[in-house]
Amino acid sequence: MWDQEPVTGFLQSTLLQRKLHDLVPGGAHTYARGADQYPEGMAPVLVRGKGARVWDADGNRFVEYGMGLRSVTLGHAYQPVLDAVRAVLDDGLSFTRPTELELHAAEDFLAPLPGADMVKFAKNGSDVTTAALRLARAHTGRDLVAICEQPFFSTDDWFVGALDMNAGIPEATKRQTLRFPYNDLGALGRLFAEHPGQIACVIMEAGTAMAEPEPGYLEGVRALCTDHGAVLVFDEMITGFRWSYPGAQELYGVRPDLSCWGKGIGNGFPVSALTGRRELMELGGLRTDRPRVFLLSSTHGAESVSLAALRAVIRAYAENDPVAVMEERGRALADGVNEAARDLGVAPHVEVVGRPSCLIFTTRDPDGRPSQAFRTLFLQELLRRGVLCQSFVVSAAHTPEDIELTVEAARAALIVYGKALEDGVDRFLTGAPVAPALRSHAAPRRLG
Repeated sequence: MWDQEPVTGFLQSTLLQRKLHDLVPGGAHTYARGADQYPEGMAPVLVRGKGARVWDADGNRFVEYGMGLRSVTLGHAYQPVLDAVRAVLDDGLSFTRPTELELHAAEDFLAPLPGADMVKFAKNGSDVTTAALRLARAHTGRDLVAICEQPFFSTDDWFVGALDMNAGIPEATKRQTLRFPYNDLGALGRLFAEHPGQIACVIMEAGTAMAEPEPGYLEGVRALCTDHGAVLVFDEMITGFRWSYPGAQELYGVRPDLSCWGKGIGNGFPVSALTGRRELMELGGLRTDRPRVFLLSSTHGAESVSLAALRAVIRAYAENDPVAVMEERGRALADGVNEAARDLGVAPHVEVVGRPSCLIFTTRDPDGRPSQAFRTLFLQELLRRGVLCQSFVVSAAHTPEDIELTVEAARAALIVYGKALEDGVDRFLTGAPVAPALRSHAAPRRLG
């Protein structure tokens, strides 16, 4: 096992975080990256990463999980991707006309996707999910959208209006979004029955870390959309290049009309993609007599760096099997931590669950209820032992030694967890508990 230096504290990170709060609302550019998602005074500000390890401003080294909010599947600073990026830098990045690289990237990306005829590249997931929604509304002439009750689809009004954190969203916009639970085909069927001829599309993840589709469920969703003339959109932001190559639709064998991609397709470089049937995608093109859809039009949507990274990632998946590595590492991690929890008598309260390539951990109080305070304690004790995590989402860069170190750190953290179950969690916390990222008010982690 590689030697893990002791974590020496977070003084520089804390000072930098204070400055970030002065200049950046919330102190981070993504809510999930906020300091309120970490134990108080223990939010590392990072300076570099390599493979599955990262270093913070205080010189601490961590095994990292979550991997760029699940966007890094091959590891930080993955050399073949960096080499591909460096190879295009001297030729310029953004031009007034398309590049040959855009054609090659489109060919590479569409090749393993039966049923996807065209692609449009962008920079983030919200760009392409909102573009899919716009296409569906134009194609159907309908306004309502049905979204599965899954964590996140967009930063745009049509989705944010369905969250608790929805200040600033018009009531009329909120009313255009309908929600349905996953794996409940009857609930989706009732939405179609209650809103006949009004639902433009169904947007969902085909599977999640916590829920696999029940037999016939995705096929049933596909049939309902077809029968009611609605567009089926799969969000492959997380599942793409992590569930399978290219994504969940390949794994489960159900074809959507449109698909939205991001995160792992660039291994951390900013690129997303909308793919779909030509009939739909051409509504944003020049081969239609229908009113044109303002699909995606971005200065940086097809800059050379990210498309070069995308092609290198695709080559890595064609030449190797990163998904198999992630699943192997994830199974070893889940088995190791869960065995430690059972050995220490805290298994009902702490459990690693989910798809091996996309694991999370549960933290419960003495009564078995989900607990932010106990989550904070577990994060705190892992950080002290050189493990940075909001989840246990692995990458193909995690080594068996990384997993072994993490299991040992978790075992030590679980000893403290067991004492907190007996004596009270407040005795062991060094600061305020973490809070849900998308809550309606800054409290309970409001800054003074």
